[in-house]
Amino acid sequence: MDLFTKNGLPLQVSAGKVYSRSGQVVGRIKEDRVFGPDGRYVGTIVGDRLVYRSQHSSRVTSPFTASNRSSTGRSNRASSGISGEEPDIPE
Repeated sequence: MDLFTKNGLPLQVSAGKVYSRSGQVVGRIKEDRVFGPDGRYVGTIVGDRLVYRSQHSSRVTSPFTASNRSSTGRSNRASSGISGEEPDIPE
């Protein structure tokens, strides 16, 4: 699965978890949402984009642990006009 942030930063997806381009854990996928290691909402998956939507931010799941991955050399994509904000992704 190819996944990018609203502004086109590439993300890695593996075994239901999302990682930044540098390999840091962003969160895990639950349905169409991504929740960080602390269980807090990170963003909603819309097509191939991860977008922060404040109306979804009240939902919280249980915390989890995951190891970081190696970085990727994938290039950015163009920004998207999807409603919502750029999620806070660690680099």
